[in-house]
Amino acid sequence: MLGDTSFDDTVGGDGRARRALILVENLSVPFDRRVWQECTTLRDAGWTVDVICPRGSKRDTEPEAVIDGVRIHRYPLQAATGGPAGYLREYGSALWHTARLARKVGPVDVVHACNPPDLLFLPALMMKRRGARFVFDQHDLVPELYLSRFDRGKDLLYRAVCALERWTYRAADVVLATNESYRDVALRRGGRRPEDVFVVRSAPDTDRFQPVPPEPELKRGKPHLLCYLGVMGPQDGVDYALRALAKLRDELGRTDWHAVFVGAGDTFDAMKELSRQLGLSEQVQFTGRVPDADLVRYLSTADVCLSPDPRNPLNDVSTMNKVLEYMVMGRPIVSFDLREARVSAGDAAVYAPANDEAEFARLIALLMDDPEKRAWMGKLGQERISGPLSWRNSQRSLLDAYAAACRDRPAGSARGPFRAGRRPRR
Repeated sequence: MLGDTSFDDTVGGDGRARRALILVENLSVPFDRRVWQECTTLRDAGWTVDVICPRGSKRDTEPEAVIDGVRIHRYPLQAATGGPAGYLREYGSALWHTARLARKVGPVDVVHACNPPDLLFLPALMMKRRGARFVFDQHDLVPELYLSRFDRGKDLLYRAVCALERWTYRAADVVLATNESYRDVALRRGGRRPEDVFVVRSAPDTDRFQPVPPEPELKRGKPHLLCYLGVMGPQDGVDYALRALAKLRDELGRTDWHAVFVGAGDTFDAMKELSRQLGLSEQVQFTGRVPDADLVRYLSTADVCLSPDPRNPLNDVSTMNKVLEYMVMGRPIVSFDLREARVSAGDAAVYAPANDEAEFARLIALLMDDPEKRAWMGKLGQERISGPLSWRNSQRSLLDAYAAACRDRPAGSARGPFRAGRRPRR
């Protein structure tokens, strides 16, 4: 057993193991590493775990699978393209499939919904009416995501996503926040009680990420390898990184580097075109998604890793998985100066003023020229991941959250029935 979870927390009154159903729309499982770590933590603590999620395109394609004791139910989903209308179609399909598969799963003790979108409270409410407790796992702040992604301002759709967030907070028995900034939003904007909000940080899988000997041939004949790992969407800053690399070459006269961008997303093709327009095609390589073994090879060889997320309403308060993955591999990082980037990386990164591409380029050059500083930063990052940022700490918080969700409330303290549009109690 893990953490402080007791026998009574994991076994129901009829003697059977408690059952959790995790709802995910954004990624397939086990590709979603945070969700998979939560699944295996709950399994190891004695829970029976089911997951409902979309099918992947190249992996996680089976409609149903049992992996390491976790049963996964997957549905077909066409990812949105274009503007908000595409997302409405995607989310409508996801909700229909989620409700269908939830009926197949049957009664559960806890329904655990991971956003985005903030719509999964709807099937969760159906299960709450049958006695389940609702754990809201807030991976993203969707109102900030909307502002950062669509550049439409606080229009009608923005007000709608704010309402969905309020209703999700209201429906939840407990909330999981990925960092203290998100926890503050749950308390301040969501009106949640401090004892109902638990910080469960994302953390890299240290078994999956283990450095291997560097491979100089990955540098394509250059002294230095620069690496970006992650999603390529409108808010992820790949365009900032490319413009910084152009400045590194044109304004600082540095051509002693090769850069590799690992990952995919909505803007993948646009970023390849921007690289061509900037004249970087010979020095910048886009791999798309790669197998884990290749990812580890690139990170083990990298001299400097890039975290170019620009400051916007979402990024400033979000924990970037790529930063944590760079750290576990012992790589020094160049980042823009974001609040939660500093919380995660500390001195394992150097920070350019927000969205300042010229300074971002200068800091890359500084690290390329200082191998001792790079080694010190990398070692510090690994120590942080194995210490205060380790998944062990988040495991305890996750199990505490489940224990709180399942604990019988004293008479008179239970929430009244959910009503759409009601403001949460403060």
